Amino acid sequence: MRVALFVTCLADAMFPDVGKATVTLLERLGHEVVFPEAQTCCGQMHVNTGYQRQALKLVEHHMRTFEPFEAIVAPSGSCVGSVRHQHAAVAERAGKAQLAARAGEVAARTYELSEFLVGVLGVTDVGAHYPHRVTYHPTCHSLRMLRVGERPLQLLRAVRGIDLVELPDAEQCCGFGGTFALKNADTSAAMLADKLRNVLSTSADAVCAGDSSCLMHIGGGLSRLSVDTKPVHLAQILAAQ
Repeated sequence: MRVALFVTCLADAMFPDVGKATVTLLERLGHEVVFPEAQTCCGQMHVNTGYQRQALKLVEHHMRTFEPFEAIVAPSGSCVGSVRHQHAAVAERAGKAQLAARAGEVAARTYELSEFLVGVLGVTDVGAHYPHRVTYHPTCHSLRMLRVGERPLQLLRAVRGIDLVELPDAEQCCGFGGTFALKNADTSAAMLADKLRNVLSTSADAVCAGDSSCLMHIGGGLSRLSVDTKPVHLAQILAAQ
């Protein structure tokens, strides 16, 4: 299958190894991965902060960039959630019915990584080997918007050498939420403290998630505690051999 990598802003600017791991994984499974160089921000932060007019331009650009592809995959539940639940709505509010229809078609071919692997390809064992103790944090958008369910855990359970341990209160938000962490810093910090306490209670070498944004938030907290537990993206574990 010819797959377009929707790499996301964070992977592009701050976590390129997550994008590389996604490519490595998909190519190992026999798929052609294409990187549309014209891609930009999906517009999620603009929509969430009230900049609808500016977001509309990004939605239009996203359609032009990704319409040619039969499958679009991103290592981010958050950004896929935006494409699936915000793009058509932004176009509809602007009175652009044709753009809304196009956005719906592209959204139907856009997948978070675990969705694509398990739901589309029917694969749970990707041939990974990761001999470490790992706990998994289900990010809010993947859990509540995309409803990926057990798919990430199915993939992790099939990894050779892994010691996968359950995270207490796993479905509790880590406190990031994009601009929420800036506008409600004290609340965000308190939520993060709860998440860190639960992560550390597992004695895991790594905390895994499907969103770099949440891992950035959790990783920042872990670094300030000077502990050995590291944030690792799901794609990086699945690409490891």
